[in-house]
Amino acid sequence: MSDIYTSCIKKPRDSTSCSSIEGEMEGSHATTGPNNGEEFKVQTAKHNNHAPMRPPSEQSKDRAQKRLSAESNGVSEGGAGARTPVEVTALEEAFRRFAVHGDTRATGKELHGKNWSKLCKDCSVIDGKTITLTDVDIVFSKVKKKSCRTITFNEFKEALTELSRKRFKEKSNDEAAEEVFKLIEGKSPIIAGVTRAVASPTVSRLTDTTKFTGSHKARFDETGRGKGKAGRVDVLDKSGYVSGYKHKGSYEKKMQPRPKPE
Repeated sequence: MSDIYTSCIKKPRDSTSCSSIEGEMEGSHATTGPNNGEEFKVQTAKHNNHAPMRPPSEQSKDRAQKRLSAESNGVSEGGAGARTPVEVTALEEAFRRFAVHGDTRATGKELHGKNWSKLCKDCSVIDGKTITLTDVDIVFSKVKKKSCRTITFNEFKEALTELSRKRFKEKSNDEAAEEVFKLIEGKSPIIAGVTRAVASPTVSRLTDTTKFTGSHKARFDETGRGKGKAGRVDVLDKSGYVSGYKHKGSYEKKMQPRPKPE
């Protein structure tokens, strides 16, 4: 019993250890004064004001949008935030111009059959003798994938290589391909005359204001320009002159004093 009793009795604290602990506590209270407390509140407020973390799906969408914008501007993003220029050849630039022609949703990375035929026409790849529109359609169906209706830039170059062998038979494959590439480099879709109005006697008669009669004639002046409200509504003349009077405003000129001779 005595051994158990003595083991249960706690040992007294060392005076030196107690004094050191009390000194540390006083130092900690001293550092957390009024000024330091305010700094602590400001730091916590800054951490709390940070924007919440977005889900991974939104972050991936942002990265995809940045990549597409960088590709459209001819710049690619490298590691550690580096930006390296992407070399866009004149042939690829022409491919993109024809790929987005007439389609606002096109990305410029794929070319469908209609614009492929237009490219071959506008760039004089079709000469009507060795290469015809039928040949162009056959080559397009040959190089494209079975489940796709468009061709990529690599398939586009392959199709041009196929046509070059038929267009320039006397040259080698590489020289013939270079000749066809030169026909397309730097070119754009031809849109001249697409929106030109067709002149017909019926339309010209209906739009010629000099041939209008009745109330329709009163709505336009001698130059064919509309009078606006004055041509639609009878405006009351409050000038005091009789309608048809030709010397309106001449009285004021007559009554002006004559200049005295010097």
